Amino acid sequence: MTLLAQVTANALSLAGLYALVAVGLTLVFGVMRILNFAHGEFVMLGAYLSFWLFTLWGVDPFVSFGLVMAALAVLGAAVQTALVKRVLHAEHLNQILLTFGVAVTLQNLALLLWTGDLRAIKVWYAATAVQLGPVSLSLGRTVGIGIAAVLTLLLYLLLFRTEYGRALRAVAQDPEAALVMGIPIQRVYVLAMAVGAAYAGAAGVVASVTMFTYPLIGFLFGLKAFCVVILGGLGSVFGAVVASLILAFVESFVGVFFAQGSSWAEAVSFVMLLLVLVLRPRGLFGVE
Repeated sequence: MTLLAQVTANALSLAGLYALVAVGLTLVFGVMRILNFAHGEFVMLGAYLSFWLFTLWGVDPFVSFGLVMAALAVLGAAVQTALVKRVLHAEHLNQILLTFGVAVTLQNLALLLWTGDLRAIKVWYAATAVQLGPVSLSLGRTVGIGIAAVLTLLLYLLLFRTEYGRALRAVAQDPEAALVMGIPIQRVYVLAMAVGAAYAGAAGVVASVTMFTYPLIGFLFGLKAFCVVILGGLGSVFGAVVASLILAFVESFVGVFFAQGSSWAEAVSFVMLLLVLVLRPRGLFGVE
């Protein structure tokens, strides 16, 4: 029972991280109908920004959250305005090549600036355990779970309790009708990319505290995010949250309760992806 509770707690920590990455990716697709292959690199940049703010100026990662999210929001808006806007109505292959090119550029820029060394933030709470009954989690992971929950709630409030959210949902449902109603869809596209990048940056901050930071960390998170959004249903924020929980729990339980589980845990997400594509291509909460 103790082991089961511990694995569940670890899964919740992982699910929070997956959700922060995936909700931004699925929001962008839902509004603009474009898969941003550079989304994982926003996570990587958020992690590096958190690392350098701490290393150079001693800013605690969880204190720098707002600054990192703001910086990534500006970057996301700039990428949308300067690059993505030009291929919104182009062939899907052109969209893929553009965002993939942005991803490769950011990866190589990170390698040039910071090399491929593994970097870690040494904060006191990273090794401080929080004991909740039979469950033990580092304080950093515990705070990460809380931050993921709060940011997910804030995204819900943005989408369903504000004029900006209504505009996002209107454009996602029917951009032509939204334009006729006077909604500035180009600004909505910029907002969607900015919010998506900001949430990726938040995931990068959590990742910088709980794991190593290196140039390819974004590629790995990008792959997991694609698995999550396809499992949950492309364009469904709620589906991304549920799929993050499912994927994190499956990975955690496979890693502990199966022989050589640690080797299988990384592959299980892609096995689930294949099953979903074959059995239910629209995902759990997607629509035809």
